[in-house]
Parts: sequence; structure tokens; C-alpha cells
Amino acid sequence: MAARGAELAHRAARPWTVFAAVHGLWGFARRKPLGAAGGAILLLMTALAVGAPAFSPYDPLALHYDARFATPGAQFLMGTDKLGRDILSRVIWGARVSLGVGIGSIALGTLAGVVLGVVSAYWGGVLDLAVQRVMDVLMAFPTLLLALVIVAVLGGSMTNLVLAIGIVMTPQMARVVRSSVLSIKESQYIEAARALGARDLRIVATHVLPNVLAPVIIVATAGLARAIITEASLSFLGLGAPPPTPSWGADLSGMGRTYFEQGPWAAIFPGLAISFAVLGINLLGDGLRDAWDPRLAGTRR
Repeated sequence: MAARGAELAHRAARPWTVFAAVHGLWGFARRKPLGAAGGAILLLMTALAVGAPAFSPYDPLALHYDARFATPGAQFLMGTDKLGRDILSRVIWGARVSLGVGIGSIALGTLAGVVLGVVSAYWGGVLDLAVQRVMDVLMAFPTLLLALVIVAVLGGSMTNLVLAIGIVMTPQMARVVRSSVLSIKESQYIEAARALGARDLRIVATHVLPNVLAPVIIVATAGLARAIITEASLSFLGLGAPPPTPSWGADLSGMGRTYFEQGPWAAIFPGLAISFAVLGINLLGDGLRDAWDPRLAGTRR
């Protein structure tokens, strides 16, 4: 009977959970309209990337030799490049590469950074010293240069691109997590958990990680913009997705730069796609930071 009552209570509470989530999103949109606009831009580009086969009017690899350098118009909304490939289709499919690499590398860098930051700060000692010196070495190199070296050593492929950018994104995440954990582990509720006999792994899982979630999400959101720019830069240099894979950076370099006078739209539209993606992510990241950082509460609109 008690189990049945608990089940009914759980079912009754489920709609309220959904309502609370919707209410929270609406409240965020009212308080941080620019952050909500950034989230809408990111959501739109994600939808285009996921639904690329449905949204793209042509095959991004299809060659229309009779319509090379066609100006933007009714048939080709963003024009065509030197080979007659539809720019709009390539921009839509290029979102898959840029967002896929960006999200994959941020997921890798976040996982590695959280693990290294928690281990370094919570257990400290020689382990902390060793981890932080490695992070210092990685942070001594500019982001693009370090990613360029890693991709050059490993070779150009989507997997290596994700791995390279993920490694580049790890140090900042590790530093942020370490700083948060150093303050959290001295809290009274951590001492109380130890006094009750809780093991270190349990304390980390139930008390430490939930309290570092907010800064992790904020840093990961900001890092996603950097990851997209890094992927576009590597593709621009010919170290990204192998041709003829649609990629914003590769299209900006290969067709757009060489034939800019004949068909400037071949460079303008991939460049705008990169700009809008980075703008949306930065706006969303600023909104999340302002909403979750208590030091900034009420200071920005």
C-alpha cells in the first residue's frame, strides 16, 4: 500500500517537475534576454545540424557545372562556388562538423578537466603539484598553436581534431574546478560528512561534484565558442575535416579566399555562420554566468 502511494505521488509530481523547468527557462529569458537570444541561436544551429538532410535544398557535394559562381537568387539562395556546389547546403552540413567537433572536444576537455581538477584539489600533495605543472606547460602555448602541433603530429581526421581541441580545452577547466574544490572541501558540511564516516569517493560524488556543476557549465559554454573557432582555423589551414567534407573553415579558405573577387558569397556566408554561432554561444555563456554567479546577481540586465 505504501509503495502504491509513493508511485502515485511520483506520478503526480512529474508534471510539476516539467512545469518548474519551463518556468525556470521563462524566468531566465525574462531576466537575461540576450542570453536567451544566444540560446535560441545555438538551438537553431543545432537543429539545422541534426536535420541537415531535411533542411538542405541540395546535396552539399553535388556539382552543378552549368551554375558555377551563381549569384544568390531563387534557385541558389546563397549562390554557388567554383564547382557549382550550393553554398546554403554546405553551410547547413558544415554545422554538423563545427558543432560536432566543438561539442565532442568540449565534452572530452570537460571530463578530463573535472577529473584532474577534483583529484588535484581534493587529494593534493605531490599529485596536485604534478598535475598543476602539466597544466602550466599546456597553458604556456597559445590555443591554436598547441592544437596545430597536436593535429600535425596525429594527422588530420575528425577523431584527431576532437582529441587535439579537447586536450587544449582541458587546462582551463581543470584550473576552474580545482579552485572551486579547494574552497568546497573546507566547508562544514564536508567535515560533517567525514565525521559521519563517509568515504572520500562518496563525498566527492554527493557533495563536491554537484557544487562545481555551475562553474563547469559556464566554462564549458564559453569553451564551446573557442572550440568552434579553433576547428574553423584548423580547417582553414587544411588540417581539419578532409575534403570534400563541408566545413565552414575549409569553405572559407579553399573557395572563398582564392575566388573572392569572382564569388565573394562563397566566403561571406561560411564566415557569417561562424560569427553567428560564436555570438550565440557567447551570449548564452554571459547570461548563464550572470544568472549563476552570486557576485554578479543584480548587477546586469
